[in-house]
Amino acid sequence: MTYTVEKIGGTSMTAFDAVLDNILLRPEEDAMYNRVFVVSAYGGITDALLECKKTSKPGVYQLVAQRDDGWQQALDYVEQRMLLTNENIFADPMNRLRADKFIRSRISEAKVCISNILDTCQYGQFSLRHYLPQVREFLSSIGEAHSAYNTALKLKNMGINARFVDLSGWNSESPVSLDENILSAFADIDVSQEMPIVTGYASCKEGLMSTFDRGYSEMTFSRIASLTGADLAIIHKEYHLSSADPRIVGADKVLPIGKTNYDVADQLANLGMEAIHPNAAAGLREAGIELQIKNTFEPEHVGTLISGEFRPTRDKVEIIAGKEKVFALHLFDQAIVGCVDNVSYELMEIISDERVRLVGKEMNANSMTYYLAGSTGALNKVLYKTEKRFPTAEIKGRMVALISAIGSQFDTNKALAQGILALMDKGITPIAVHSSVRNVNVQFVISDEDYHPSICALHDEFFDRVTEPAKAHVA
Repeated sequence: MTYTVEKIGGTSMTAFDAVLDNILLRPEEDAMYNRVFVVSAYGGITDALLECKKTSKPGVYQLVAQRDDGWQQALDYVEQRMLLTNENIFADPMNRLRADKFIRSRISEAKVCISNILDTCQYGQFSLRHYLPQVREFLSSIGEAHSAYNTALKLKNMGINARFVDLSGWNSESPVSLDENILSAFADIDVSQEMPIVTGYASCKEGLMSTFDRGYSEMTFSRIASLTGADLAIIHKEYHLSSADPRIVGADKVLPIGKTNYDVADQLANLGMEAIHPNAAAGLREAGIELQIKNTFEPEHVGTLISGEFRPTRDKVEIIAGKEKVFALHLFDQAIVGCVDNVSYELMEIISDERVRLVGKEMNANSMTYYLAGSTGALNKVLYKTEKRFPTAEIKGRMVALISAIGSQFDTNKALAQGILALMDKGITPIAVHSSVRNVNVQFVISDEDYHPSICALHDEFFDRVTEPAKAHVA
């Protein structure tokens, strides 16, 4: 019997009835157990607890970090959203009361803890910045504890032997490693007789948020699969892993990716379009565990199977993926000829200090361009620090978009030529182009305003739409 470890994403969790009908109550081969579920917080909750992933709008954590007294009001708002979710999930008043009591207790304890930290940091000997990593960790855990507790409670009342597995370490006295936390929690669990519902956040002494930031739930999922010897890992998302974004190209035009390998997943992660966090993928690949990406709203569809061994029978581009609003930082200085490595090292220190993400880079004898993703404020600081550090250099910054044609294996030189011609036919002139030596991707740098038409042009060029398209669910 196949033993699976499965992760359910936050947007899917928000559509809880679909999760129940299409995933939790729909076992393969009528085998209800031998399945572990790692759940994310309901959609938008982690954004409200920390900061919005897309817009950087401050959540509770950011307000605490800024010593903004509005953090308590923000936490009250999160609590009300959670209670409203409980109301929608539980029709039975007793179950609703139990769910409300659980999350009210967590929120109340969080308030006391943060208040005590802020009071302590009024004294000069104590600095708030030393406590902020821990604050971010325990705030993160609240969302996953809420969704996991609710899911286990709901299943128990439907006659399923579900168990709430809280890896958040909320009441633990001393932190342990991630692996120790997981192994301890699963030591007395018989997956053939019960269904563990596990928090996507796991407490560990190395700090899951500090190490992996918002990819922490996928790391928890990956380590559970590896440590417990899963036959298959599954991620349930609100969309298919398709040949392009259906919201840009059109749901009637995109094609589902049937099989691919972890190289493709890594390229997607670099663009911020994660099928899975690259560190989580590395763990599954090392353990020899295949990963299946499934659409929550189309349970009958086999989805995409990712493995380390897959090699295509013919060369082909599998997906057109990209990232808009990328900051291109360009530095030119005749004096750096022969000293590029030193300049590159100093630039990376600036980039690292401001916690912006390096998406790509290019360089020649006397210039270099770094492609960066981050908040407007952080990017402006990188530009300012670079200008200050290299006063004799000519430094420019502009917003661009990056688009990659990605595949397990294909002729990248041919694809590069095809892509350039397809863009030029639409009146789009690339700013820069790159071909991969590994033959897994080619990249086009274009003006940010040309992002959508460029995606469509490249998708039209590389994909034959005779095959029946995926019925993409757009959340």
